[in-house]
Amino acid sequence: MNTVTVEALRAWSCDGLKWLSKRPGQVISAVAVAVLVTARIRLASVRRERRKRWAKIGKDIVVLHGFPRGRYTPNASPFVMKLETYLRLAKITYVFDDTEPIGPKGQGPWITLNGEEIADSQLIIEALGRKFDKNFTSRLPKEQQAIALAMNLMMTEHITWGLRIWRYVIDKGEQLRKCSRYDLVSELAVYLWFPRIAKKRAWAQGIGRHSEKEVEEMLRQDFAALSDYLGDKPFLMGDNPCEVDCTLFGYTSQVLWNYNGSPYGKMVKEDYPNLEAHHTRMKTLLYPDWDELSSLAVKE
Repeated sequence: MNTVTVEALRAWSCDGLKWLSKRPGQVISAVAVAVLVTARIRLASVRRERRKRWAKIGKDIVVLHGFPRGRYTPNASPFVMKLETYLRLAKITYVFDDTEPIGPKGQGPWITLNGEEIADSQLIIEALGRKFDKNFTSRLPKEQQAIALAMNLMMTEHITWGLRIWRYVIDKGEQLRKCSRYDLVSELAVYLWFPRIAKKRAWAQGIGRHSEKEVEEMLRQDFAALSDYLGDKPFLMGDNPCEVDCTLFGYTSQVLWNYNGSPYGKMVKEDYPNLEAHHTRMKTLLYPDWDELSSLAVKE
């Protein structure tokens, strides 16, 4: 390289540095965009490799994608517990994966089955019921089918929001952090982001506009209705469990194990003991490995 070219490069470099020094905001923005693009490319590559791995698991084997295992329960999400309990009740072969808990609809859990991705625990159960002929509710009388649907919606669309109020708004995620084992990023999300976004969503849904005592009374009525209908029966619809029992188990698992300090565990134990007995019955029937699964999160 001749002297003229070297001097030209030096001059260009100096001019470039002067230009950059006068525009720090643009520099920061450019670097941020570059980092974001790189991260997205890397994430897309990781996602492709995961799906290749899941595709090799085997035909008709469900890959259940959920949040990490809990300390006291197999999972701290009622929806993951509901879906995993159904898979066990239906005796559908599955493997659990927590590397990508958020699915194509921006929620968890979700599943991969034979290369297909299916999201939303209820839609997943319905799809699996059709594929494997394991729709237990369809075998019930029409009246019981209607009751099961109504109870399922009461839990997933009403009790869910009441419990979120306690977990994120009142407790601010403290018990969730104690009953789960998250990485640092997830810990920060639970501490900084989840309570704020949960409060906004609860306000938009409507339940967030009520007082703590009003929400507690709403959930008391829900648990009372479930308890009254269960009565002395082993399961909600009679002698055998069905999908709505999986839903109930998902929620009682949370309030009995993961809501320490809330009024709901005490409420179920003292006022509606048949719901606790239902929980114990389901746990004994479907989770002989409960302690093993729950302890996975605390093993170093």
